[in-house]
Amino acid sequence: MEIVEGRDFSKDFPSDIKSAYILNESAVKAFGWKSAVGKQFMVERADLTMGTVIGVMKDFHFASLRHNIRPLALILDPVRGNHFSLKIAPKNMSETLSFIENKFKEFAPNAPFSYSFIDDEIAELYMEEEKLGKLISSFSILAILIACLGLLGLASFAINKRTKEIGIRKALGASISNIITLLIREFLKLVLLANIVAWPVAYYAMNRWLQNFAYRVDVGLWLFVLSALLALIIAVLTIGYHAIKAALANPADSLRYE
Repeated sequence: MEIVEGRDFSKDFPSDIKSAYILNESAVKAFGWKSAVGKQFMVERADLTMGTVIGVMKDFHFASLRHNIRPLALILDPVRGNHFSLKIAPKNMSETLSFIENKFKEFAPNAPFSYSFIDDEIAELYMEEEKLGKLISSFSILAILIACLGLLGLASFAINKRTKEIGIRKALGASISNIITLLIREFLKLVLLANIVAWPVAYYAMNRWLQNFAYRVDVGLWLFVLSALLALIIAVLTIGYHAIKAALANPADSLRYE
């Protein structure tokens, strides 16, 4: 915690126990106070009494980023404490946990020892997004593969229909690069058109999903430009084989093609 006004709990002040509170900045704003230190405060619970605000701590996230930072009040009540936090080194983890468990049982032999890691608890807050991300990635890859197969078949069919045209163009002096550009350009127009149609749908879907979070990034135009560029590159790589094969073919064979 970072104290921005007043002080933290201290052993030098025995009266802090059960009668002193530390509020976060959001709680102070919710009450409309300019300065909270010295104000009378109480959490509405039967076992808590009226106390005094001794400090204000800087806002920090203690829940999922789907929510705004909520008002928070801390009270010092050692009797009610049922867990504690330790910062440990990542090395020799099993030995460290064994040592902690042994020490724990020395003080509380009849209490069960259980532990969790804060990074795992944070990860659980976003497990749903993690699963959704993997699912979308899997289906996206599958969709791209299916689209590439369809584009490959369409390119093969279209180029075979234009075999004689390609032969005539080569006989009249068209270069290999001219032929490849001609064949690929028509497909790239369709891919670009598909991107333009998909952009509004993707923007709407992404924006709706991001509305679930109080803190979120903006959907920038660069993301759609990048996706269009990747789609064009994938299309060129998919069609390129047939286009190059047709461009390198002997014009005489192409003109005799039936």
